[in-house]
This record gives sequence, structure tokens and C-alpha cells, in this order.
Amino acid sequence: MADLRSEFVGIRSPNPFWLASAPPTDKKINVERAFRAGWGGVVWKTLGLDPHCVNVNGPRYGVVYGADRRVLGLNNIELITDRPLDVNLREIKEVKRDWPDRAMVVSLMVPCDEASWKTILPMVEETGADGVELNFGCPHGMSERGMGSAVGQVPEYIEMVARWCKQSTRMPVIVKLTPNVTDIRQPARAALKGGADAVSLINTVNSITSVNLDDFSPEPSIDGKGSHGGYCGPAVKPIALNMVAEIARDAELAGLPISGIGGVTTWRDAAEFMALGAGNVQVCTAAMTYGFKVVQEMISGLETWMDAKSHARLADIVGRAVPNVTDWKHLNLNYVTKARIDQDACIKCGRCFAACEDTSHQAIWMKPGRVFEVNDAECVACNLCVDVCPVADCITMERLPAGAVDPRTGRTVSDDHADWTTHPNNPSRVAAE
Repeated sequence: MADLRSEFVGIRSPNPFWLASAPPTDKKINVERAFRAGWGGVVWKTLGLDPHCVNVNGPRYGVVYGADRRVLGLNNIELITDRPLDVNLREIKEVKRDWPDRAMVVSLMVPCDEASWKTILPMVEETGADGVELNFGCPHGMSERGMGSAVGQVPEYIEMVARWCKQSTRMPVIVKLTPNVTDIRQPARAALKGGADAVSLINTVNSITSVNLDDFSPEPSIDGKGSHGGYCGPAVKPIALNMVAEIARDAELAGLPISGIGGVTTWRDAAEFMALGAGNVQVCTAAMTYGFKVVQEMISGLETWMDAKSHARLADIVGRAVPNVTDWKHLNLNYVTKARIDQDACIKCGRCFAACEDTSHQAIWMKPGRVFEVNDAECVACNLCVDVCPVADCITMERLPAGAVDPRTGRTVSDDHADWTTHPNNPSRVAAE
């Protein structure tokens, strides 16, 4: 079997699946249940200095459903832990004592002053925790008090607090980044400059998921009023993957360890995050939707895939996709494909035809008997027909070989790689000539 043992900034765990800082990691009973189910580690729900936080006693979550009522995204307005600090610290110490082989990282959020950080860090260190995660990502509630994403959106603050923490603790310091920024590389660079050992991302996306059209309040509604919250779950995975990749391929951040967060629901999600540079992954919404035992499917699925692909250890896949992430201008403009429809697999629903005819390039004919065929002279290989087809692999994209003539452009397909920087229609090139 593939070896799933993980070491992230010196923190060892039996597998790369950690529970993210969130309600599932709020107390000892939850965390021990998670460890019994097989989770490799946890990031304990965010602690602050007493007086501890007060959460709402009404609905805390909004939801976005798929057509089958599958949870695509959760919006939450819950704040950091509302349990006393001494209780949390005692339970963290007990859990780490009883489960020494599991990763125990503690999420922290305190006011943005050196004294507060230097007060709480020794308390956490005394528990025997493996590391701390600085919560610079929470976009609601705490950000209105100058914490969370209010810090994470200012690189100078990130650098400053990371430096304070590195000077005040032996533990590895992980900086959790907010996605609510224009360029994720800037806060990551600040974290590295401040001495952080790693970054984790993404935290939740600022959002309002829905509006109650009876009383016209955002959901979740508290006594007729609502607030923006943090959005997570499968719906944010594409945003998270891009931001992880942006950090992994940035020359100024070379080698900075990344803990990937954002919509990890299956083993495949985890493998994609790791292929784009994440050393491990953190999970929240999937556990809240399906329960802690979902990790068993993640573990077995990742092992099976790695065995099938002859990947012996996690290091074999971490970062493998990063060299293939590039800027648009470097894509091969001589790569030409055309859509192909498998008539035996086609169920004649016509979705490909409707999508292409109404919204794309009118490149699919509907012939008598509802037979759908591709008109190569109009097909630009946009892939929309593949995406809307309800039958897997019924429509595929076939590459035209070198020397073939593209019916759409009349040009001979070349084997050479041509990108936009050398394209004859590039305005910069034309101006230079």
C-alpha cells in the first residue's frame, strides 16, 4: 500500500487529512471521535483571550444546494470559540497526551498587539500542541473588531504578527490566509518575510448566500436581520486551487509549505490540492455534511489511486502539477482539437446542440432522427458541449495531427509550440516591428 504518513513543517501525522479549525474541532469529545474515525490531525477551533467570545443563539449557517439537495456551500456567521480559554487548553493537553501520534495544531486570534500574542502563546505551548495557526482569514464578526481578515488583508500586519509569534514560541507557526484579497501572493510573501513556517489557505469567502423573500432578511436570519458570513464547501474549491497554485509557483515563495483548504470532499480533491503544491489538506464542510467517517473513504481512495499510479509516498505527488500551471500567453496556440460525438453513447437529449446553437458557435448539426454531428468548420473546440453532456465520455475532444488542415481557419496544423508572445497578431509584437 502507498505510504500516507505525513510530515508538515515537522509535524507528523499518520495521513495528510486534518480537520480544519471549525465547529468539528471545538472540544475534546469531537476531536477524540474524529481521531477514532481516522483523521490524521486537527486544527483546534480558534482560541482567543478571555473574556471569551459570545456567539448567536439562532441559526449560524446558510446553505447553497445542488439540484439533488446536495450541499454545495455553507455560509457561517459563527465566531471563534465561546468556551472558556482554560477549558480549551486543558482539553487540548489531554487529547495530545492520549493521541501522541496525531497532529494537534491550535488556531489563534487575539487583538493585533504584541502583548496579546505573547500572552497566549506560552499557554498553548504548555499543552504540548505541535503548532499554532494564526487565523488571519475569518471575514465576519471578528474582522469588525480588527482581527481575522482585517489583519489578513494588510500584508504589513501579517508580517508583524508572524514575527512576534516566531520570537515568542518554539512551535511551528502557520499563517491562515484570507481569500478576500486581490493577489494572494502578497499576504503569503508577508508571512514568509515575518518568519512563518507555512501558510494555510483558503479561509472562507465573504458572502451572503440567500435572502428570505418573506421578511427580506439575509439568511441565516437572526430576529429579522442577517449579516455577511464566510462561505466554504465544494463551491469554493476552484478558488482555493487557484490560490494554492499561485503561491506554489511564485518564485519569491519557493519552498514555502502549504496546507490546502477549501472544499475537500473526496480523495480526488485532496490529490488535486497536493498536486498543486499543498503538503496536506484540511477539511471542514465534508465532515459537517457526512460525519467524521468520511475520512475513511478519503484514505482508502487516495491509497488505491496512488497504488494504481505507482506513487509510493505523498512526496511523489506534491507539486507535480505546478510546472504545468502557466500564464495564458504561454499556451500553445498551435494545439487544435475538435469535438467528437460517440453516436452509440448518445441519448439524443440535444443539450449539446442547444448550448452550441444558442450560446456558442453553431458548430453542431441536428440531423433527421435527432442525430447530432459536429461541423468542424465552425468548431472552435470550446469544450462547452462536453461540459453540458449528461453522458460521461459521450463527447470528447480529438486533437488534429500535425499537417492536417483546420477546416475552420484553413491553416495547416503545426507541431511547433507557438504562444501569444510570438503570435503575429500580438499587439506588442506588431508595435515592435
